[in-house]
Amino acid sequence: MDILILITGGTLDKVHDTVTESLVFGGGGKSRVSNILKTGRTDHPRLKVLMQKDSLDMTDEDRALILQAVLDAPQDRIILTHGTGTMELTAKYLDGKVGDKTLVLTGAMRPQSLGKSDAGFNLGGAIIAAQTLGKGVYAVMNGRVFKANDVRKDTKLGRFDI
Repeated sequence: MDILILITGGTLDKVHDTVTESLVFGGGGKSRVSNILKTGRTDHPRLKVLMQKDSLDMTDEDRALILQAVLDAPQDRIILTHGTGTMELTAKYLDGKVGDKTLVLTGAMRPQSLGKSDAGFNLGGAIIAAQTLGKGVYAVMNGRVFKANDVRKDTKLGRFDI
């Protein structure tokens, strides 16, 4: 099954900058997703970097770009890596607009580059979900599958929950 992973940034793709003591994107348009796939010994998904953006900075123009990339993709099974801060807004924006495609949003609460991250777990779950779910928009976080309108981040518990 041909799966496309569209990459938009978020915590999953950030690295620690020792000069500024902050989390930043690695630069050069590189993503950590290929490292996660390599660790999981999978190489079947195709990767396309759309942007590397903190989701708190994401706009409806960015969401329109994401939607167009989904619609233009020849694949009908797509994963979207996304920051957790506004994942629910993007899921709701895309819901009902992707036609006969299956779109699964996922991300991480802790960067893959720092270790002890949920990035690999969430991405692996999204890969399985994209292969088995029906058409529509979903999110996979913390071992759970959420329909687009049910995506909610619980900042107090540090996870996605219903």
